[in-house]
Order: sequence, then structure tokens, then C-alpha cells
Amino acid sequence: MKFNNPLYENEELAYEDVFLFQNYFEGKSRFEMDVKPQFSLNTNIPIVVANMNAVAGKRMAETMARYGGLVVLPQDMDDETMKRIVLHIKNASIFYDTPITVEANDTIRDALGLIYKRSHQSVILVDDDNKPLALFKPKDFEGYDQFTLLGNFSKRDLIVAQEGISDEEAFNLMEKSWVGVLPIVDKNWVLIWILTKKQTIRNSIYKPTLDLEWRLDVTVALGINNFEERAKMLFDLGIRTFVLDTAHAYQKSMIDAIKRCRNLFGDKIKIVAGNVVTAEATKALLEAGADGVKVWLGPWAMCTTRIKTWVGRPQFTAVYKCAQEAKKHGKFVWADGWIKEPRDMILALAAGANHAMLGTTFAWTFEAVGDIKYDEQWYMYKENYGMASKKAVTLRNKWLSKFELARKQMFREWISTSKIYLKEGRSSVGDIVDEFVAGLRSAMTYVGAANLSEFHEKAIIGVQTQAGFVEGTPHGRVKR
Repeated sequence: MKFNNPLYENEELAYEDVFLFQNYFEGKSRFEMDVKPQFSLNTNIPIVVANMNAVAGKRMAETMARYGGLVVLPQDMDDETMKRIVLHIKNASIFYDTPITVEANDTIRDALGLIYKRSHQSVILVDDDNKPLALFKPKDFEGYDQFTLLGNFSKRDLIVAQEGISDEEAFNLMEKSWVGVLPIVDKNWVLIWILTKKQTIRNSIYKPTLDLEWRLDVTVALGINNFEERAKMLFDLGIRTFVLDTAHAYQKSMIDAIKRCRNLFGDKIKIVAGNVVTAEATKALLEAGADGVKVWLGPWAMCTTRIKTWVGRPQFTAVYKCAQEAKKHGKFVWADGWIKEPRDMILALAAGANHAMLGTTFAWTFEAVGDIKYDEQWYMYKENYGMASKKAVTLRNKWLSKFELARKQMFREWISTSKIYLKEGRSSVGDIVDEFVAGLRSAMTYVGAANLSEFHEKAIIGVQTQAGFVEGTPHGRVKR
């Protein structure tokens, strides 16, 4: 990467301050672009979902891995929950989604409590042998009393397919049958998975993130104190990447934690440590044994660190300087924070990031951890909160005395509750991945790069005024 005007090399710049110049493109199609990160951690797209309690859970991790990304599970989970989620992900299908089932004695109210847990928004009525009888969407329940038994609905013809059907065959079957969701059964007609029309298309575009045993992969965040026993348990479950996470990582405790983790597992694992915003801090963590660092201090939707402490750095420059240092060591950085639109991820990758880490952007999806809620106008939303907020601190330290808990809450720096509305076209993980990856592929054609390493090398950065940034945004009125 280089600046069009070298005078800006040492300016402190945010994503909104910069833009990319057009360059010559020799290819024919954006689908030719290779979006696999150089240091892949087995990922096939450069997107990581942040370890936020309200965002990263079982559904998010399973779905994101199918699209080639990676989810970092939060360190606040108890061991049993963590074990259950990791085992679920490792046993989930690489190509199909997980079905939600109901039984004849369940009610419409029961079904509606489950139906928005997945973006396919479907529940399947099964018999005692788990064979599918009917498939319901929310519109099927309109006009019925919420306590109506699902077994009392008249059975409709159900279109199903057997495991092993090709994506094109499944797409054509759904197209012919005027359905968008297809239950997948085994040879005994037992329900095992579910497939949507969009999923068949995505299967042809994305490659899943798999571990060494060809199972969906996930990674886990660890605190920097007393993590060894949990790390051993997770290693035995197949976790091979750990994220050592604390807001201020340029400290002795983090450096010691990296060394302990490396001594525990040697080269059998990857360690990502954060967060930092300077080359000096990046160098310290990498020399301690980290494979990569997370770059961020303050710029998140739920974070008040900057406004309370005024410590931090504009994110584009932070990523650029830390990535330059990491490159000297043959290692990598993640751009963690302030990724709101595809352009932000694109600029982070141009600056040298290996992955972009998104949090709140995924909080408004069906796959996010939180339950669907409704405001006074019946708009769907989910609740989001920061990881250093009063709510997160309380959940993390619930075993402490009330006095000690009150002491810890004095140092909260994040927002505790925020309504995140589900938006049409961005309500599922697949929607967001499609938008971000399509934007990246398109940007690569404009820059004339065939892969992400080339994209960083060929990127020419310009600096713009606020008026220049506004000029590049759509100006039509948009309803919520």
C-alpha cells in the first residue's frame, strides 16, 4: 500500500478520511478474485465475528464457518456451555443448516418462540421417529389462536430430499415446487438437515472453514488469567486457535499469558492477542509468541473507552502501522472494530489487515445470540451490549460479593443495552457475508488485484475531506 501523497504517511487517519484509487484490471470477472487470507487459519474469507456475548454463539459460529469465516466464542461462557457449543459445531453439517423441530402436542406459541432462531424461519413438525410431517413458516400461523396444537393442522404435501442431493438439483426442485426451504432426510426418511434455495447458491460460492478433521471450525477467546485448564479442555475438543483478549494488551500480564499459552501447546496452536494500536505494542506481543494481534482501542458501536479516556488511535492508521510491523515478523493483524460497511473492511485489508473483525454488524441477525424482541411499532430488534459494560461485568463476576462487584462496575466503559433493529437485506449472516464479500471482490477489480496480498500491494490511498466522504454515500431517503 502507498499514499498518493506521501505527506500523509504519518497522519492519523480514520476509515472515513481515506479512499482507494482506481487501477488497471486484466481479469474478466469479479468471481475470479481470490478472497482467501494469506494467513488463513483455515478460513476462506477475511471475516471474523467478535467474541461478544450478545453476538457470538452456537448459531453464529456454525453458520459463519459454512461461509468460510470464523467466530470467536466469548470468554464469559461457563465450561459446560462452551463444551456443548463446540461439540455442536464440530458435529454440524458442512453444507446444510440445522432444522428446528416441533411435535404434535406443541402449540403455535411454542413454534413462534423457536422459528426465528434460524434465518430460514421454519419449523418442521416431526413424528415420534423424527420423520417430517409438515413445514411451517410464520405466515402459516396468521389468524390462528396461539394455543392451537400443531398436530391439529391439516397435513400438507411436504417436499423433501435425501442427503447427497446436489445443490443444483435441490435448487431446481425448490424452484419447481414453489418452495424456498427443503428438509433433508436420510435413507430411512428421518429428518437430519434443512436446505434453503439461497444456501444452494452460497454453497457454490463459498468454501467452509474446516479443522484438520474436516469439521466446521471455531475459535475461542480466553482471559489472560488462569486460563490453562480451560485451554486444555478446548484443545482436546479440537480448538487450535486461541484469542487472548484484554482491552489493553500492551502490558506484562498479556506478554506472560502469551508465553504460558505457547509453552502449554508449543506450535500446535495459533495465538491471536489483543488489543493494541501501535507498532511497538505489536512487536512486543509477536516476540512473546503470538501469531497475530488484534488492532483496536475504542472504535466500536458499544464502546465508550475513547470518550472516557481519550486513549486510542484512528483505526485506519492503527491497522496500517501495526500491519507494517507484523509483516516484518512474517505474522498478521486483525482489524478489530469500526467495521460498519464493506468499505471499512476493504480499507482495513488495503491497510494490511489479514482479517476484519465484526461485532455489532452481526448483532441484528437471526443467528446472533439474543432473542427476537418487538418495539411498540412491532419492529424486530435484538439487544446488544459491550463487553466492559455494567451488564457484562455483572455476568462475568456474578460469584463475587456485592461489594466487590460494585467496585468492578465503577470501571465500566461500554454501553450496557442498545436496541439493534433487524434490517431487510441484512437480517441473516448470509446476507451480510454476501454484501461484504461482493463489495470486496468488486473493489479488487477496481484496484486490479487477483488476491488479497496483491490487493494490499497495489492499493493507492488518497485522503479526503468530510465533504468528499459524504459525496461517496447514497443520498436518497431510506425508510427504516
